[in-house]
Amino acid sequence: MVTGELKSQVDKIWETFWTGGISNPLTVIEQFTYLLFLRRLDETQLLEEKKANMTGGQLKNPLYQKQHQGFRWHSFRELDPQSMFALFTQPQEEADNLTVFEHMKQVGNQAGVFAQYMKGATFMIPTPKLLDQVVQMIDKIQMDNRDTKGDLYEYLLSKIATAGTNGQFRTPRHIIKMMVEMMEPNREDTICDPACGTAGFLVASGEYIYDHHPDWLHDQTFREHFNSEMFTGIEFDSTMLRIAAMNLQLHAVDKPNLIGLDALGESNASSREQFSLILANPPFKGSLDYDGVEKTLLKTVKTKKTELLFIALILRMLKVGGRSAVIIPDGVLFGSSNAHKQLRQTLVEKQRLEAVISMPSGVFKPYAGVSTAVVIFTKTNNGGTDNVWFYDMQADGYSLDDKRGPVKHNDIPDIIQRFKLRDKETERKRTEQSFMVPFEEIKQNDWDLSINRYKEVEYEQVEYDPPTKIIAEIEELDKERGQALKLLKELLG
Repeated sequence: MVTGELKSQVDKIWETFWTGGISNPLTVIEQFTYLLFLRRLDETQLLEEKKANMTGGQLKNPLYQKQHQGFRWHSFRELDPQSMFALFTQPQEEADNLTVFEHMKQVGNQAGVFAQYMKGATFMIPTPKLLDQVVQMIDKIQMDNRDTKGDLYEYLLSKIATAGTNGQFRTPRHIIKMMVEMMEPNREDTICDPACGTAGFLVASGEYIYDHHPDWLHDQTFREHFNSEMFTGIEFDSTMLRIAAMNLQLHAVDKPNLIGLDALGESNASSREQFSLILANPPFKGSLDYDGVEKTLLKTVKTKKTELLFIALILRMLKVGGRSAVIIPDGVLFGSSNAHKQLRQTLVEKQRLEAVISMPSGVFKPYAGVSTAVVIFTKTNNGGTDNVWFYDMQADGYSLDDKRGPVKHNDIPDIIQRFKLRDKETERKRTEQSFMVPFEEIKQNDWDLSINRYKEVEYEQVEYDPPTKIIAEIEELDKERGQALKLLKELLG
């Protein structure tokens, strides 16, 4: 949880970037990330040096060679602003003609997965004063444990939403956590997000294991699986890929598989039946040319709409028996085009559709007001849908306006609990917030999955007096009003 002090420190650094001339929120986060990485590199080597001194051994594969000692965080933070800035912007002859920044880009795999995605990274802090201010403020942040590091970065990333620019926005953390809690990642899972952005779903899945199954991490085999094979993210934006890499590393996932390509394109054609769990919030309202879409996806659903193509992609990437929770726009649930119907029929008839959780339109405010739903399904390739569990979420713990302030009403705990016990919901009335709908009824309704198609509304019968009585009462009130007005005139003389 973000403490008041940590929040205040990040706010001050953010404000310093903006007043120093960097106003693009993604640029702020990216430059902040580079400096965090430099601090992390130095702290990693300091720890290894301490171990070597205690054991009397030699430091193996140091991140900083002898000629690069001046590039270390604890060294350059002591310099005056001009000298520090020169180390970042002017190649140093005595240090292989590198700058601090260029050396950071060349560190390689030994520094963790983040270093693999540094190609194309650019140092954009414009002045010695701004660099010095930010370095000194970052230096004061206590980053002694995984929780603090993760909380710091999560709070930093939350500012993408409040900035509201570049079309970049994050899935609300509490919605991600709800989806992960419902899917309950297990120790054998291979988890993927094919549109990972800042890696929120992958981070939340890792945190779920830390919170619910910390004992698994005591097992070396699982720990190796957790750090290298368990998490895969696909993202075509190189900036977001670097941010995702840092987010995962600060949450103690050392070597996730992050793939920089277009998930829907031919370059991802080989990704088939690899994953046991896919969590995603793919782009909405996008449209692609058929030529830009990998051909097998069009066999599942012939469309140019990205929200439909991503579901086809998820079905292709899941192993048989694999499961998925994905956020979709409401239109997918009831759209009348052949592609919409074809996809819904595939989910219900050929796979096992588990649940549809309808969410209110304010969930993605302030940057989008679209109504959405979470769809949960298991890949079987031979059907298996008996009943589909529907839930009508009315509140998520926050106001549904642009401010999104905390409120008492929150359906999420109820959703998680009822989903896990949904087999007992078969007798629930359609007037309740959650209920089951059998396969045959969905088929008869042309595969419509909108909750309003099945939800029943109970109307209370209200009896009114006959019109003659109401008119008499109005006349009586009018008579009393006239008498009161006459009395008032007499009092006024």
